[in-house]
Amino acid sequence: MVKQTKKREKHIPQRTCVGCREVLAKRTLIRVVRTPEGVVVDKEGKTPGRGAYLHDKRACWQKGLKGALASALRIEISPENRLRLEEFAATLTEEPATPEQVTGGSQ
Repeated sequence: MVKQTKKREKHIPQRTCVGCREVLAKRTLIRVVRTPEGVVVDKEGKTPGRGAYLHDKRACWQKGLKGALASALRIEISPENRLRLEEFAATLTEEPATPEQVTGGSQ
């Protein structure tokens, strides 16, 4: 008798956008981190510190900066950090990237 093994599905971590509250794959969102130096955008997703996630969509960043981001990071965002985050948000498009664009194609 041959023992059949089931192929395991790869676990995909899920995170919630603090702007729109949509749950998506972690890689499709942008991480913002509270560090001792202030609040920074973590493009690699590996910076140590308390983090929160936002879409790569300007509308989500605007909603997040109104208070949800500060609440998620458990910190009062300083005017300097807020300005830096607003400048980053200004570089984003109105619509988020598709998962295929983020991961570089189908896998």
